[in-house]
Amino acid sequence: MKTDWCSFLPALPALVPPPPPPTCSSSTFEEWFDPHASRVKALVLSYSPMTRPSPRSKPWWTPLLSFLRVAFHTVTRSYKSTSDPHDHLALCSTRRSYFAAIRKAKLTHWSNYLPTLTPSSVWETKKLASGRQQTRFPSFPDQDTAEGINKALLSHFLPAPPHLIKAPLTLSPCPDYFPLSQEDIALALSKSSNASAPGPDSLSYDVWKRVHRSCPALLTALLSPLLQYGHHPSSLKKANGIVLDKPGQASYDSPASFSVIVLLETLSKILERVTASRLFLFARHVGLLHPH
Repeated sequence: MKTDWCSFLPALPALVPPPPPPTCSSSTFEEWFDPHASRVKALVLSYSPMTRPSPRSKPWWTPLLSFLRVAFHTVTRSYKSTSDPHDHLALCSTRRSYFAAIRKAKLTHWSNYLPTLTPSSVWETKKLASGRQQTRFPSFPDQDTAEGINKALLSHFLPAPPHLIKAPLTLSPCPDYFPLSQEDIALALSKSSNASAPGPDSLSYDVWKRVHRSCPALLTALLSPLLQYGHHPSSLKKANGIVLDKPGQASYDSPASFSVIVLLETLSKILERVTASRLFLFARHVGLLHPH
């Protein structure tokens, strides 16, 4: 995702939401929250063309290699269509230049990169040198369709909860609520890694950091009522599940041979960090945590 920040950021102040109703039901509260959050997300995505990173991204790739690759494929197609000896000579020459440039680019990149290694980055370099292992796709003997495999994984990792009858809930502001400040959100964002994978909305922490720096009132006005009213909207409880195979298993024909990583909405994780920080300070204040 590559966002056009110059066009996007000036539009943020107009999206600062008004306060929710003083007293409302949980559904009415979500009817207040969801449209305002959706407008911010939609605005970001409208200025952010989506890109699809290749699993074989090459850090040593250069614009020159892109030019030589186009020339190589052009000459190759020309020779296949004509079988002309002159085209064959041009093909051999272009191919030699292309692959020689690849070898030189690799040598230059790694010669410049390896001296910059630190104890914390050497393991990342080892993973780059080892390459990616092929991911195993779940295949169960009693399931022969994608829908069946999906149901088997869901029933194993996320069994259906017991049926509960939910009574209507009336929400109102907590009288002892300590207001959420712009500094609280900035602190939570500072502890969030830009490299963390986003949830269903595809918005990374880097997006929210830029949003908060440009318009601090926006996230504050959007998230503060969630703590003040003590309600977490259903729209923030959505997540993506990434199925990973467990290494070293004897077989991979059952859901137990896999694990699931749950990627929540980053907006929900920001609020989670704010709440965790407040609980930590409260626990220390009342003596639930050791002072050291």
